[in-house]
Parts: sequence; C-alpha cells; structure tokens
Amino acid sequence: MHDDDIRTSDPTTPYVPAARPLGVIVGYDGSDQANQALHYGARAAQGLGARLTVVAAYTVPSMIYVNMASMPVVPEDVAALDAAKQLLAEAREQLAGYPGEVELHAEKGDAAGVLVHLSSRAELAVVGARGRGGFVGRLLGSVSSALPAHAHCPTVVVPRQYEEGTGEGADRYAPFQGDAPIVAGVDHSDHSHAAARLAAQAAHNRSAPLLLVTTMQPPEDWGSWYTAMAPDQSVLEQHRERLLADLENFAEDSLRPAFPELTVTCEVELADPTTQLVDHSSRAQLTVVGTRGHGRIASVLLGSVSRTLLQRAEGPVMVVPPLSHGSGEHDPSRPR
Repeated sequence: MHDDDIRTSDPTTPYVPAARPLGVIVGYDGSDQANQALHYGARAAQGLGARLTVVAAYTVPSMIYVNMASMPVVPEDVAALDAAKQLLAEAREQLAGYPGEVELHAEKGDAAGVLVHLSSRAELAVVGARGRGGFVGRLLGSVSSALPAHAHCPTVVVPRQYEEGTGEGADRYAPFQGDAPIVAGVDHSDHSHAAARLAAQAAHNRSAPLLLVTTMQPPEDWGSWYTAMAPDQSVLEQHRERLLADLENFAEDSLRPAFPELTVTCEVELADPTTQLVDHSSRAQLTVVGTRGHGRIASVLLGSVSRTLLQRAEGPVMVVPPLSHGSGEHDPSRPR
C-alpha cells in the first residue's frame, strides 16, 4: 500500500535515467484526460527508448457487516482489483499499434501516493489534468500539489487541449518534434537552473528552440505603500537589462557547452509570473518549471502560481523536483 507515501522528496533526489526501470509512468483511470495522458506518455517513452508503465490505483473501503447475509459475494478487495485490471485492459486497447514495451500495474493505495512511490523508479511521470477521481480527477483537487511537489522524477501534466493526432499504428506514437518552443521559467535559483537544463535537453531532442523567461513584478502589483516608492521607468529598465544579461550568461555558460546547436532565446518581462507562463503555454510544446527556488516563479510554484498554471495552461507542463544528475553530463535522450 502507498497511502502514506505522500511526503516531501529528499532535498536532492539522485536521478540516473538508466537506473529507473519503470521508464515513463502514466496514471490511468479510463477518462478522456487519462487517454490523453496515455498518448502523451507513449510518445515520450518512444522518444526516450524507455518502457511505458501504465498504472491504475485502487482502494478498498473499510466495511462493517452486521451479519453474513449482508456480506458481498465478491470481497471488496477482489472487486476493486478486478476493476483496476479492467481499466488496464482498456488502456492496452487504447495503445493499439504501439510499438514499444508496455507494463500494466494495478496498485493498491491512494492515487497520488501510488505515483509518488513509483516515481522513484521512473524517468518521467505523466497525468491528465482532469479525470474520474482516481489519478487525474484528484490531481488538481485535494492532491493538487502532491505529485508534482513530491515526485522523485519530472512530472508532466497534460491539459484537456492536448490533441492526440490522427496517425495510424506506430506513426501515432512518433517521438515529439516541431518548431514550437520549449519554455522554461527561470528565477536564477539553482533549482530553476536545473529545470532549465532539462528543458534544454527536451528542446535538443525535439529539434525545437528553447525560450528562457523570467519576470519582474509590475509596480502596480506592489500595493499602495510600495507603489508610492516605486522607481522610475529608467531604473526598472536598468534592472530588467541586468536580469537579461544574467539569463543570457547562464544560457551561454551552462547550456551552450552541452547543446551547441540549440537555439536559445532569453526574455525578461515586467509581468505577473503566472500570467506570463500561462500565456507562453499556449504557444509552447512544453512549459518547464521547478518546484523550488526563490522569487515568484519557483518559491511558491506549488502554491498559487503552480496551481493556477496547471489549471490554466493550454499546453503540457513539466514540473521538475530537485534532482541530482550524478556526473552532470547531459544525456541527449532525456527528458522528452
């Protein structure tokens, strides 16, 4: 059981993709959004050359029966397990034509707890934005921060706007490619820089450009006390230019050596970070953010900013926990 497995992950989780046998894990509950997540996860697994692991969680209610006659013919635990297996059979049907390796797991426990537990053996976790109340139905409800905040691997949340495409057979699961950018929210913390490096890997793998963005809070959002003390426009512009220079230096020093052919653009905007990231998500293949850092993007990422981003994003969002990459050398196949 994994009901008690929703806890904060280690400050830095060792992340060696080759040592994570589950590959890409997808939480599945049979809903339309779970099917979208399944398709996304299948394409990601193909891009990684990794196993696709589909997981259905089930719980067994505690029941008290007054007499033998009131007991069900089929015990609750057996019925719950059978229902989970039926969901997995539906998932296998949804994957008709998928050319990669697939494993189906029925796991007893709370939906979020199960995925958090399994994420320590996964390269990537994928869930849909809404569902029937198992994985994805609760993700943006009572456990809105549980999986992205506590997972031991990057988590992608697939929105309802995601289109599965019309390809047939194996072509339907071709790895992601395209000209739309990968967007990374950066606040100059070490953790957001680590998330940006994973975004750079994704952009490299997809032959896509990378857009690094950060924000300056608009003076009108400072409140009446601070607004009266707000600097003039020239001072704000100087600060913006310094932030932009820092962002460009990070890209040149930390990303360019590993990804010399990658097209990287840096932007610093005077905007609310949530509004900025939601807007970019409508044009991005993938929006990448970290779970920790400082400033308005990362420090409260799994507070109001992250919840709003995950609820309003128009494209897939990857949330990256604190990860240790061992040697620090990039693997050009990870993540997708």
